[in-house]
Amino acid sequence: MKKAILFASAISVLFLASCAASKNKSDETTSEKTEAAQIVDNQKDDKKMDQMKTEQKLGAVVKISTSMGDMEVLLYDETPLHRDNFLKLVDEKYYDNTLFHRIIKDFMIQGGDPDSKTAAPGAPLGMGGPGYTIEAEILPQFCHKKGALAAARQGDNVNPERRSSGSQFYIVQGKTFDLSAINAMELSMNRGVTPGKEFKYSEENVKAYTSIGGTPHLDNQYTVFAEVIKGLEVIDKIAMAQADNRSRPAQDIKMTITRLK
Repeated sequence: MKKAILFASAISVLFLASCAASKNKSDETTSEKTEAAQIVDNQKDDKKMDQMKTEQKLGAVVKISTSMGDMEVLLYDETPLHRDNFLKLVDEKYYDNTLFHRIIKDFMIQGGDPDSKTAAPGAPLGMGGPGYTIEAEILPQFCHKKGALAAARQGDNVNPERRSSGSQFYIVQGKTFDLSAINAMELSMNRGVTPGKEFKYSEENVKAYTSIGGTPHLDNQYTVFAEVIKGLEVIDKIAMAQADNRSRPAQDIKMTITRLK
């Protein structure tokens, strides 16, 4: 009987030890799962934080709606005079029912003339505005890559300060360039420039011109104050529309601009 009791006790001890080992293993597995879940949660939190930081960096965003599609445009905080003026006009519905009145394939599409709202078919456009101009905010980091939105203006002969139109703007379509062409333009732009004040394309700008394209010969002459961040294909559709000898589209291309952010 004693042997039987001792044998049973031994079995009980082994069973308890086995249960304890299983429990420890289960606890370890649960701990590993909890740690893994925590890592995933932390990664999600990091992504949310990165997204929030990105959103905080973005400035105001507007949507330009046309019969050929919509474009979303980011306005640069670094050009506050142009940003604030543009948003003011958007909020006032100033641009609604105006036309893209000038289009040139592989170059740009232009709009913002208030006279275009009621213009007869084929009538010349491009002289209208709100009655004021804006001080130039020409910054080297903002180039005329495809999708760049810049202020139109009068030529240097009557506007040496390169002040911008109060309302008219253009959006770049352009074309791609190879590096030798970019270098040649840079040399051309620096002819006669005071040493130490030469213009130089940044690596980022060169990459844009050699990949998506643009109009680099306009750099350092016009204020670029925004860029299309969604809907680049709409620029192509508008630029390729049939136009008359004044570059006005044969069929009116109206726009409406609303603030998204």
